[in-house]
Amino acid sequence: MRIKGNIGMRKSSLTVLILLVALSFSMAQVKLAQTGAQFLSVDSDAKAGGMAGALTTVEMNSAALFFNPAGMARMETAIDVMASQSQWIADISYNSFAAAFNPSGGKYGVFAASLVSVDYGEIQGTQRWDNEPGYIDTEILTPSAYAAGFGYAKALSDKFSVGGHVKYVGLNYGKSVYPDEEDSSIPDTVKNHLAYSNAFDFGTIYRTGWKSLAFGMSVRNFSNEVTFESEGFQLPLTFTLGISMDLMDLIREGESQQQMLLSVDALHYRSHAEQVRIGVEYKPIDMLSLRTGYMSSNDENDISFGLGIQALGLVVDYAYEPFGRLGDVQRMTVRFSI
Repeated sequence: MRIKGNIGMRKSSLTVLILLVALSFSMAQVKLAQTGAQFLSVDSDAKAGGMAGALTTVEMNSAALFFNPAGMARMETAIDVMASQSQWIADISYNSFAAAFNPSGGKYGVFAASLVSVDYGEIQGTQRWDNEPGYIDTEILTPSAYAAGFGYAKALSDKFSVGGHVKYVGLNYGKSVYPDEEDSSIPDTVKNHLAYSNAFDFGTIYRTGWKSLAFGMSVRNFSNEVTFESEGFQLPLTFTLGISMDLMDLIREGESQQQMLLSVDALHYRSHAEQVRIGVEYKPIDMLSLRTGYMSSNDENDISFGLGIQALGLVVDYAYEPFGRLGDVQRMTVRFSI
């Protein structure tokens, strides 16, 4: 009876994987000319920044919500928390937070919450005016965006895990003043540029059983069309297939604790050319991680570097990414598990 149950579970897991891949591929074929909320495509985690974002099949507890929710299904600790900040180009700042709770050792799955916020800095507002420059300065605008969500993941078998993430996305691009073109005595019309949407992420990870080889898939930012004023746009839907393995498994001898994780992702975007991302993480000892990554089809940023230090349940990650003429991007992440 136990053998039949295991076979049934494996067949069910494989069927779910095939259906999700087929559904995701069909959705990813829809390419539109316009997308918004591009902050959802930025990797705000420092470990991801160091490995070019190639983390689809890398299990990383609460932070997996931002890449593949299935990656937190095998979380071993009861609570995991992460907080991250990214200093992006043009003085844009990304902040992200995630927390995961494993109430019963994975028996009932792992529950999580996430928050991403973006500070675009200050922008000088202007208004058209009948003077020599043709405009006057108005107030300082502070556009912003955020995404708050809840996630759940569960290991359906010793090899197959699934996860989902529901997000509420908000955009605030300031306000505009519209004077009446025909009658100047009519008060100006003020419009606040706000937009909101629900979005969904989901994914799977399959451990093959051969050493540490794993593959998986994820779909991020699946949503209906978002209306902004009179125009509509889509969120940056992204479909990813990934594979990873600890290469030291091929040559490991004795009790060596060294690890050399190789992770490769193939991405299909709604608003970007197809892309391949390759990430490498080398651990000479358990408390130190050295990372590098490469991504194709980018004009300014294609390589990245990073490192991580961990001890007593605390992990500090740092990533550096040169952006050519646009400057450099730096990320810092702190994680804690108990």
